[in-house]
Amino acid sequence: MTTRRRMLALSAATLALSGTRALFAGTARATRPLDLLVLGGTGFLGPHQVEYALARGHRVTLFNRGHKDASLYGDRVEVLTGDRDARTPPGLTALAGTRRWDAVIDNSGYLPRHVADSAALLKGRVGRYLFVSTVAAYQGTDPVCTESSPLRPPAAAGEEQLTAQSYPLMKAEGDRIVRALYGAAATVVRPTYVIGPGDETDRFTYWAARSAQGGTVVGPRADAVDLQTVDARDLCPWLITLLEEDASGIFNAAAPPVPWDRVLEELRPLSATPVRFVRPPAAVIEELKVDFPLVSPSPTGHELFAHPRTVFDGSLAQRHGLSYRRHADSGSATLAWWRAQTPERRAAARYWPTAEQERAILARLALP
Repeated sequence: MTTRRRMLALSAATLALSGTRALFAGTARATRPLDLLVLGGTGFLGPHQVEYALARGHRVTLFNRGHKDASLYGDRVEVLTGDRDARTPPGLTALAGTRRWDAVIDNSGYLPRHVADSAALLKGRVGRYLFVSTVAAYQGTDPVCTESSPLRPPAAAGEEQLTAQSYPLMKAEGDRIVRALYGAAATVVRPTYVIGPGDETDRFTYWAARSAQGGTVVGPRADAVDLQTVDARDLCPWLITLLEEDASGIFNAAAPPVPWDRVLEELRPLSATPVRFVRPPAAVIEELKVDFPLVSPSPTGHELFAHPRTVFDGSLAQRHGLSYRRHADSGSATLAWWRAQTPERRAAARYWPTAEQERAILARLALP
C-alpha cells in the first residue's frame, strides 16, 4: 500500500472510530471497573466493544497480531502482540504467566485449535470467558433455533483451512470447547448477521449504498427469507453489560425477523432521488444465478448463515437487555462510513451483484 493510500485508509478508520467514540460519550461509569482482555479488538466488533468499555471506565488490554493500527485508541488501551496460533512465533507468549483479568472477550477464535490453546492458557486467570460464536453453528434442523438446538458436527480431523463450508463447523467446535472448559464461567453469544458502520463484509452495505443511488433497484427475490440482524452498536455494548453482570450461558443475538419489503422501505430515504424496488420471482434469480447479499435462498449457496426457513429465537438475549435499532439507523450510519472509505476500497466491494446483472434481471422482467 502506498503512503498516500495508507494515510487515506487510516483517515477513514479514524473517522469511523471517532464516530463510535462519540456514540458512547456521556455513558455512565460502571460501579465496579473491570480488567478486560480482548482477543482481537481492531476489526469490526472490537472498536465498538473497546470504546464502550472505556466509556464505562473499564481497563482494556488487546491481544492481536498488530496487523491493524491499534494506535487509533491512543494510550487508552494496553496492546499485547502475538498470534492465536501457538505454532507461529511469538504465539501466545504475551498471555503466559500469572497475570489475571476479570474477563476475556474472544472475537478472533475461528480455528478450534486456536480457541482451545487460548482458553486453556487463560484458565484460572480470567473470571469469565466470553466467546463470540455464530448462529451459523446451528445444524438448522429446527424450524426455530433456540440456544438448546443442535450444533453442527466438527470439521474433519486436522482441517484448518477456513472456508465458507468449514467456518460454521469450526465455530461450532470452538463454541463447544469454551463451554466444556469453562462451564458456568463461559458466556457464549451466537449472533446472526452483524451489521453497521465498520462492517468489512460489505453485505448490508450493499443495500444501503444501492438504495442511496436511487432509480430502479432489484431487491431480494420474492420468496426471500425475512432478515434477522443485529447492529454492532447494539451488540457490542451489550456484550460488555453481560460481563459487568457476570452473566453465564448461551445467547442468540438475533433480532426478530423483518420482511424485506420493510427493510427496503426503511432504506428508501437514503436516496435523494426516487427509488423503485423490484422483487423478482425466484425462478428468474435461479435461472440467472445472481446472488444478493444477505438473501436466502441463494442460487449458489453463497450465504453463509442461511438455514432456509429457520428462525433464530433471540428472546433470551432480549430478556437480558439486548435491544435492536431500526434498519433505517443502521443503513444511514453504514452509508456514512462507506462513503468515508478510500475510492480503492469502495471499488473492491465484495459479493455485490454488478450493474450488468441487475440490468439482466430487469430485462428478463421486461422492466426499464
